[in-house]
Amino acid sequence: MAEYDAIVLGAGAAGLFCAAQAGQRGARVLLLDHADAPGKKILISGGGRCNFTNVNTAPDRFLSANPHFAKSALSRYTPQDFLALVESYGVAWHEKTLGQLFCDSSARQIVDLLLEECAKGCVDLRLGVTTGAVEHRDGRFHVAGESAPRLVIATGGPSIPKLGATGFAYDLARQFGLKVVQPRPALVPLTLAGEDALFTELSGVSAEVTAKCGKTRFREAALFTHRGLSGPAILQVSSYWQRGDEVGIDFLPDQPGDWLIEAKQQRPRSGLAKVLGETLSERLAQRLTERLGLTGELINQTDKALRAAQARLADWRFLPNGSEGFAKAEVTAGGISTADLSSQTMEARRVPGLYAIGEAVDVTGWLGGYNFQWAWASAHAAALAIADGARAD
Repeated sequence: MAEYDAIVLGAGAAGLFCAAQAGQRGARVLLLDHADAPGKKILISGGGRCNFTNVNTAPDRFLSANPHFAKSALSRYTPQDFLALVESYGVAWHEKTLGQLFCDSSARQIVDLLLEECAKGCVDLRLGVTTGAVEHRDGRFHVAGESAPRLVIATGGPSIPKLGATGFAYDLARQFGLKVVQPRPALVPLTLAGEDALFTELSGVSAEVTAKCGKTRFREAALFTHRGLSGPAILQVSSYWQRGDEVGIDFLPDQPGDWLIEAKQQRPRSGLAKVLGETLSERLAQRLTERLGLTGELINQTDKALRAAQARLADWRFLPNGSEGFAKAEVTAGGISTADLSSQTMEARRVPGLYAIGEAVDVTGWLGGYNFQWAWASAHAAALAIADGARAD
């Protein structure tokens, strides 16, 4: 039996990076995963091109019961740090909107990079491993016939179960007395019912909008689907949405205050659908006009009715009846409570040698590369502590 300084469970973004970083700093690391290949979620991310970080990363782009928890790790491993690693491998990249960085070619390049980093750290990677029971005795964690004084939970959350995702991280955390913030789907399409379901007839229609839930708002594209609402703006607010909450949409975020009154004065014989159709798709413009009940020419509408229409178009309320769940959620909100972890090292406060990183932890980023940056940053924080501990052993 080999002597390991740490066992990392989960060969996703956080687990691969943590194992590599710790290994390259001299720790002897065993990386285990039940899947038959590493980085499966990485490969499908960003439409297959992996949105590997976001240059606008800041703590306020993350949700957590403790909004300050992520600050330490994020400040010590930045998007520029990971970008430098990407460039050192000659991976071509480009920046899209809102600071999102993607591979020019394929997400496979990021997986290959991480595997090469693991090889440089002499990481022992084993795939297709049934973990079985995890035990802690004599100061060591015992799993899959191996043991080490340190164990890293990097198995993510239950989002996208078809890739093998489970709630294993939470079961393991509870086994060791760590609290778990109720996991829920995040960055997920929302479903509509009742009168709102009429909008599902617009499946495939999109528009740039400002979507909001509570005090949180995002300006990006929204997409109508056969089940409800999707698109970047909706995925963003979904992380903040709770059952019973309304989602507000400003369909015309660039329009000035009394734009409909001005349109009435300038084009009195035009209909509302025609005016809306200059900005929105014809199908969406027609449906909104029907729902507002303002058919006919603008000249025949009262200013009061037009101002009411303006107000509704600027804050059209939908009451989702649910989401498409973990099956379609890009990430999981909630997870292992940050109250039980050190923000400096990601180590459990009451269980020396136990670490939790990445999506398994109650830190969830916005859409657009933020969750990858949390994976890199939290993995780096844990790896430094593991390497320091291994040297001290």
